[in-house]
Amino acid sequence: MIHWEDEGILLSARPFGENDLVAQVLTKEHGRHAGLVRGGLSQKKRPTFEPGNKLYVRWGGRLPEHLGHYDAEVLDNISGRLFDEPGRLAALLSAVSICEQAVPERETNSSFFEGLSALLEYLEGDFWGEVYVRWELAQLSALGFGIDVTACAGGGRNDQLAYISPKSGRAVSLAAGEPYKEKLFILPHFLLGQGGGGTAEIAQGLKISGHFIERHLFHPDNKALPSVRDRLLENFL
Repeated sequence: MIHWEDEGILLSARPFGENDLVAQVLTKEHGRHAGLVRGGLSQKKRPTFEPGNKLYVRWGGRLPEHLGHYDAEVLDNISGRLFDEPGRLAALLSAVSICEQAVPERETNSSFFEGLSALLEYLEGDFWGEVYVRWELAQLSALGFGIDVTACAGGGRNDQLAYISPKSGRAVSLAAGEPYKEKLFILPHFLLGQGGGGTAEIAQGLKISGHFIERHLFHPDNKALPSVRDRLLENFL
């Protein structure tokens, strides 16, 4: 038998049979890792396995490639504190859904865990909408699909960056983008480090990151963005 223990964040827990769950956990040292939770649907265990919960998990299996099984203890239940905050709760559920789809399974890379953990902390503070957009863009970058807001793709002045190309993911200056502005995304100022965004800019940021997440992370598997991601965007329209 193989055993390990780790910190993790619950991404999903789906029924398996009459009484059990299959939990997907984003762990700090073992990547995105699934495991069977025996009796996970019981009244006693079910509250432990709420999406976004930070857990201390123990995994065991006969071989590393097996599904194995989990036992877990709750370290933090942020979803409970966000229950009456529909926008923030939608951001949490959107984030764990994106991680379940995008983070490589069982790949040791603590940056994904650290990034999601930091996001969950910010969801209870100010400017959480801007932080969420930055988190999505950081996920894209970590997976090799980052956008570039450092220079104009058309050779224009970098101090007048105003748009993002939906094709290349590169910034475009005000002058260079003028003839094509109807086909370009407006670049939110907060992505250039120019203060807080406000609802309109956050909505625009979500449209940009959502476009590239759907193209690069979901479309290859013939999937759409999770519906909760749409509900998140609606909070800023």
